[in-house]
Amino acid sequence: MTTIPQDSILSRHRWRVGELLWLAVALACYFLLPQYLALGTTVLIMVVLVMSFDLLLGFSGVLSLGHAVFFGLGAYAAGWLSLAGWTEPVSAVIVAGVASAGLAAVVGPFLLRLTGLPLMMVTLALGVLVFEAAHKATTITGGDDGLAGIQFAPILGIFEWGLGGATAYLYVLTWLCVVFVLLKRVVASPFGVMLQGVRENSARMRLIGNLVLPHLTLAYVISGTVAGMAGALFTQANAFVGLGVLAVDTSVDVLVMLVLGGIGGLHGALVGAPVYMMLKHFSSQWNPFYWMLVIGLLLIVVVLFGRGGILGILQSAMRCLRKDKT
Repeated sequence: MTTIPQDSILSRHRWRVGELLWLAVALACYFLLPQYLALGTTVLIMVVLVMSFDLLLGFSGVLSLGHAVFFGLGAYAAGWLSLAGWTEPVSAVIVAGVASAGLAAVVGPFLLRLTGLPLMMVTLALGVLVFEAAHKATTITGGDDGLAGIQFAPILGIFEWGLGGATAYLYVLTWLCVVFVLLKRVVASPFGVMLQGVRENSARMRLIGNLVLPHLTLAYVISGTVAGMAGALFTQANAFVGLGVLAVDTSVDVLVMLVLGGIGGLHGALVGAPVYMMLKHFSSQWNPFYWMLVIGLLLIVVVLFGRGGILGILQSAMRCLRKDKT
């Protein structure tokens, strides 16, 4: 009979407490900061997007600079569905995720044969090509003007989309919780363990008979699906979609958020995305020209002094406190 180490049980318990505390803070913001619900909704959407990227980088070791392609495709898919008369929001999110999954399934087997710098450059080039194609295809994407006139029916036929953003905030928060639980199940499964083995040493995994490319492709498809769903949520929350969702800057922002929060474990997205988005919002209000200086300084501090991002710094501080008490 096998026994689970006590340290492992305590660690899981702490993470669950942290997850519940994060949810409590998110709900508290809904009641205490109604003037920031639009910003909060965008933050929650970015958390979903960063979680999808964490599955790709943190667990699979695949560094892509073209993740905005799936986010943008999901956003445009939701917009096209609305303009075509399909206004049911929940199913639109699912369809947008399936569309992004289809693209990931097509390009994944080719891209994932590459690693390291070649993979980064090819995915970056793919992102640029898709952005330029969307910019030129004005009849499909609206070009610089984007897609306007997007409307969605009440959620579950009950909850109306209000101007204050209250419905959108809770709607996106619900999707975030669903995605987080599902991704936790994925990374805790044998498939997730296999991905971590590939991340650590893909050659060894091949040597013992594991099929690396199919596993990476499946992870790429799951990641693309979640990114597409995040894009659909963005369109539904803003009733508009523009070229910015496909910009390379979006892919870079996602990478920075994940590095800030902490790569691997999915929890980094819960910290990195809110910290980055709030700093970006308030520092740009302070100075619209030098706001990136604040982000850059924070990123330097986190990378130099904290292994594992902000979460790594917090964990190190907690360990020091426990040692002092003993």
